Amino acid sequence: MTDPTPIFRSDLLASGITADELRQALRSGALAPVAPGAYLRRADADGLDDVARHRVRARCVQHALGGDAVLSHVTAALFHGADLWNPRLSRIHVTRDRRSGGRRTDHLHTAPLAHDEIFVAGAAAVTAPARTVVDLARSLTVDEAVIAGDSLLRIHPSALMGVPGALDAAAQRCGVASARRVVGLLDGRSESPGESLGRLRLRSAGIPEPSLQRELFTPDGTFVARVDFFREELGVVGEFDGMGKYGAGDPASTAESVRREKLREDAIRDLGFEIVRWTWPELFRFDVVADRFARAVERARHPHPPTAKTPARRTPRAAIHPVRG
Repeated sequence: MTDPTPIFRSDLLASGITADELRQALRSGALAPVAPGAYLRRADADGLDDVARHRVRARCVQHALGGDAVLSHVTAALFHGADLWNPRLSRIHVTRDRRSGGRRTDHLHTAPLAHDEIFVAGAAAVTAPARTVVDLARSLTVDEAVIAGDSLLRIHPSALMGVPGALDAAAQRCGVASARRVVGLLDGRSESPGESLGRLRLRSAGIPEPSLQRELFTPDGTFVARVDFFREELGVVGEFDGMGKYGAGDPASTAESVRREKLREDAIRDLGFEIVRWTWPELFRFDVVADRFARAVERARHPHPPTAKTPARRTPRAAIHPVRG
């Protein structure tokens, strides 16, 4: 992650650029304003997406507030490179070490901030991963907080050990009860927002907690697949279908990806497992997936006998290996 560095008015004037020359650069489009008193070269500004623009604006706000301002909450998560779902990017979140108990303006949180809760990312001082997980868990919806928290723990696995302490430090802050519930749902092995939401939906549907990112092998040790969700005793594999893996936009690539995925699914079924897939839209009508899952469990328990048109399914014992994460 390398964002362009903002150019500050005070630095330009100190270098000898006159106010008239600065106005001319803005009129001509050579410079583009990104925050009060801060600019980017036009080519840099035009190349920013919404997330990068937020990070650049955040550095401008931090510069204006001074050295004790630490980027936090959603803003810190973006500097850490975390996945966020529907982030609200209009507000820059900054925390200052104050003891006034959480007073907040448009972008300023006031709360105690220990030295070990500060991390440097992208040339900016931001809250450390464990602190960021807890701040998000206090302030976002469960779905949003789990997506972000899973992502942060995947990027920074060691942060998991710091989360209990971060929760204890936040004991008197707003939303900590919700944060404790959210933290109990996090799993850094989830590899995408869709997988995080899928795990929550399975839980809400009363489906037993799955094992994540399991590797399946044939009895002779040949690798078959690494699957998103796995319930060995139910005989079911769950897969979130993010569609991007099929190479959308390139017909030849799409066809080859679909072919490989079909072969992969055949190999999983050959081990004796049913497969349940779901897409992003189905995460928001998950009763359809829950019914699909129930039918898959029933098929796994009572496989149909072979017929002339349906060859018998082989059911060898698969070797199963967890992926450490």
